[in-house]
Amino acid sequence: MARHLSILLAVASLAFFAGLGRAAITDSDEAFYAEAAREMVTSGDWTTPRYNFEDRFQKPVLYYWLAALAYEAAGVTAAAARAPAALAGLGTVLLTWACGRRWLGPRPGLLAGLIVATCFGSVSLARLALPDMPLACFVTLAAWAGLEAWPAAGTDRHAGWWLVLAAIAAAAAFLTKGPVGLALPALVVLAWVAVRWTTAGRRPWDGPGRLHAGLAVVAFAAVAAPWYVAMADRHGLAYLHRFFIGENLERFATGRYNEPRSLFFYAPIVAGGLLPWTPLLAATVPALWARLRRVRPMSPTDWRLLLWAALPLLFYSVSVGKQPRYVLPALPPLALVMAAAVSARLARATPGAKHDRLLAWCATASAVALVLVALLLWRASPLVVAVAPVAGLAAIAVLAASGLALGIVAWRGRPHHVTRMVAGAAVAAWLSVHFAFYATPAADPVKQIAAAALADREPVAASGTYRALVRNLVFYTGRKQEDLPTEAALDAFVASPHRVHVVLAARHLARLEARLGRRFPRLADAPYFNPAGVRLGTLLHPDPPRAFDRVVLIANR
Repeated sequence: MARHLSILLAVASLAFFAGLGRAAITDSDEAFYAEAAREMVTSGDWTTPRYNFEDRFQKPVLYYWLAALAYEAAGVTAAAARAPAALAGLGTVLLTWACGRRWLGPRPGLLAGLIVATCFGSVSLARLALPDMPLACFVTLAAWAGLEAWPAAGTDRHAGWWLVLAAIAAAAAFLTKGPVGLALPALVVLAWVAVRWTTAGRRPWDGPGRLHAGLAVVAFAAVAAPWYVAMADRHGLAYLHRFFIGENLERFATGRYNEPRSLFFYAPIVAGGLLPWTPLLAATVPALWARLRRVRPMSPTDWRLLLWAALPLLFYSVSVGKQPRYVLPALPPLALVMAAAVSARLARATPGAKHDRLLAWCATASAVALVLVALLLWRASPLVVAVAPVAGLAAIAVLAASGLALGIVAWRGRPHHVTRMVAGAAVAAWLSVHFAFYATPAADPVKQIAAAALADREPVAASGTYRALVRNLVFYTGRKQEDLPTEAALDAFVASPHRVHVVLAARHLARLEARLGRRFPRLADAPYFNPAGVRLGTLLHPDPPRAFDRVVLIANR
């Protein structure tokens, strides 16, 4: 057990924490949480989240609290803002391992933990100051504990305490992202109770007693309710209506916040999120086919894993408003399903066998995926060299070497070496890409622009942003930034009789000066490359002049 724990801690620490603060806070949703937590610390108001010095009602408070506590402990930095997500990623890995160890055995538990620690979905979101990874951690704990509260067979004298633990975890998830934090684990647990009743004749009340059920309700209310009550007291009952109806029900059931997407939208998202482990999903097909043909009966563990993996995907698929990161809570149970299937094949392998053919082909597919990414980056070498002259080429070499090594091990190594090599290749791939492309000075113009704005000794009445650094500049300047959404708003802002700052792209500045017939003082400019904007076409047809932009800080007088 200690050896497996040490392996997971080492792998997850590399995957989630290495270089966590090198990249600037991104000009995306990440800036909302990093800045709102900073304002929480500076204002001393830990009840109402504020972003850009205005109330922010869109999300509950827990991530802001966690990031604010990290600021208090380590200072206001990008690493501190992301620390709650990285720690939640580590927690999710350990929970997946503990559940797998309890239900499937030590080796499947270790494999499930490694999948969660090294898959693209976990690594990418554990490195951003967003509440999605903490939500996945709390939902994982709530679902697992809730399933344990209704044992598969016999009785469990700890069943009631499992339910209390599930309630506390669901309450934390409720404070992280709202009702979805309760809905997901409740859906899984209720479905399991129904299956348990119909297949084994175990009645729903053959589980936690009334005392523990009451304690669970009290625990949930004690953790989840006080902050919502305080917000309703401060901002009125209209806040509750806006949050629960507007920000949650309408986000789920309408296209108000996200454009409607296909029912199958999450299929490629899940496939991408599990990379480079995705091909190993094929190892689950024979066992699933055997159960569908009733050659092998469904065990209680099979039922619990199936429900836990399928229902969150179904829940998000039927929603109207979809975002790729919403589906993150489905990855831990999918990792358990994959680990169970792969471990079963390894356990049945003939002693001394050189390889399992299905696993070898799956690992080969993973290897090909890594090599293809390396080839794409090599095809985009003009862009790669412009972003990171040395580190970019090194990242390409690491990706290609990882894929080739994995392919060799798939056919020349022992079967149990395959999964270890996939994990190693994944860590090498993600770290090389992170350090080469997501954490380079060329990608952090916001720090240069913020430094120039703060160094300007002349008084400034206001600061504005026009389609550049709209969300993250306030984090680095500590000054309110006016979002100028249209050319008319930009023109009116620079026409102010007071001295103002404006940040905009160089091409927009040229149009502004042509439109108004005047030249504005330039205080700073910085090259900008946005890796989040990279698409397949960007790599296939690299064009550095189009991929790079210049962000300019100007004054109106």
